[in-house]
Amino acid sequence: MRWRSWAALIGVWATCAAGAAANEPAAPPAGYQINSEFTEKSPDGATTIEQYFKDDPDNGYTWQFWVRRADTLALLDAKPADYPAGFRFTNNAQWLVRMQKTGAGYADLYLYRLGPSGFVAATKKPVSDLAWAYFYSRPEARKIARPNLHIFAGLVKGVDDNYKSLGETWPDSRYIVIGLSGDLDPTAHHGQIIEMDGWRCRYDLQTGKFDVPADFAANNKKALMPRDLSK
Repeated sequence: MRWRSWAALIGVWATCAAGAAANEPAAPPAGYQINSEFTEKSPDGATTIEQYFKDDPDNGYTWQFWVRRADTLALLDAKPADYPAGFRFTNNAQWLVRMQKTGAGYADLYLYRLGPSGFVAATKKPVSDLAWAYFYSRPEARKIARPNLHIFAGLVKGVDDNYKSLGETWPDSRYIVIGLSGDLDPTAHHGQIIEMDGWRCRYDLQTGKFDVPADFAANNKKALMPRDLSK
């Protein structure tokens, strides 16, 4: 099974906010209904993420994400999504990661932090965009062809136990680990090529910086071994 499989992962615009502004709706619009299968609660029980969907015969499904805290309900992102999302909180319930499928084999990551008015976007761009930019700033990025198909960013499993399952002993709720995958379109000379399959980097929630711990080396070397799926 490929690393990027959704089962192997627990896989924002600057205007996102869980604290409802005066001109934001206080409840899902008419036609939207909750899908409780995707409801997620924070470790302290203070926050619940609810996902509502609408089936439009002309435009298909659209999804909205709502944050319930105490007696308030606030829209997380004004822009509807085409798919439901996966959500994970850090153990201290101060950070929220949204794992958003955008198409078959495509996914982005959004990061939110808890502020006085609720959860707000922690980065101006999706944190997955920042992770890709970080990868392309590194020397190993020059050793592979730039992926142009199935561009996928996922939250690596382990945020729930502070990545102890990966053998780490990091400070609690300090880091998230992001995995990047991408393919090359088939051409006349080759079939579809997996250029990278689960290259990992670490994001520091306190400093907003990326790095690659030394113990990621073996995984990342394997992740950057291109494979032609036609062979």
